[in-house]
Amino acid sequence: MFTVDTYTPLDQAKPIGKDIWIFDGPVIGFKYAGLKLPFPTRMTVIRLADGTLFVHSPIRLNDVLKAEIDALGEVTYLIAPNTIHYASVPDWQTAYPNAKAFCAPGVIKRAKSVGIAVSFDAELADTAETEWASEIEQVMVRGSYLNEAVFFHTASKTLILTDLIENFEAPKIKSPIWRFMVKMVGTMSPHGSTPRDMRLTFAGHKDGLRKAVETMIAWTPEYIVLAHGKCYAQNAVNELKRAFSWVLR
Repeated sequence: MFTVDTYTPLDQAKPIGKDIWIFDGPVIGFKYAGLKLPFPTRMTVIRLADGTLFVHSPIRLNDVLKAEIDALGEVTYLIAPNTIHYASVPDWQTAYPNAKAFCAPGVIKRAKSVGIAVSFDAELADTAETEWASEIEQVMVRGSYLNEAVFFHTASKTLILTDLIENFEAPKIKSPIWRFMVKMVGTMSPHGSTPRDMRLTFAGHKDGLRKAVETMIAWTPEYIVLAHGKCYAQNAVNELKRAFSWVLR
């Protein structure tokens, strides 16, 4: 019923700076209110100074994608950045058994509730883990349903978000009803933002979210990676202020 176009080519490394790439994956169906809504997927890979790879929000793994990844370095860190993005981690753990897996608080409980067996080495916190603290900044955003770890790759000045901002492009949405729904929740490009329904998760956590957004702005990113929709390659700080105006005001 609902369809969207992907960001082809899929499973290919797309550089956005030195030692940082995005990989676009297939559209997945996200179950919501009895509907199966289409979301294009995207992960980010950072090659750290020692040559190891930091894999943020792993997408589904196949042989083509694995070959692309192996050409970049050794997968060492797998990141489940929020309580929605974790389902592909087990397959990556099978393919890369020596990698350490980190998750946002609440992921393990959420996965168990939907019957997904996954284990992690540690939960992400408010400050960067020692394994990447010299190269990647980190801040945790907490809500009643959604907890999301936000990352900032200092060398490329890239901010990496997952669901805190979604930015769907109208021409890629083939279903009029889904296009209408995207507009209604406030996530249509170029004016992407936190979905209005998702904002409810921060009703009692706005002070924490505001401080986290202020931290993101203070990092002065030049590029913003989003898991769903078009990334922001220009005016990143202004886009942050606009997208989070609902909590900054």
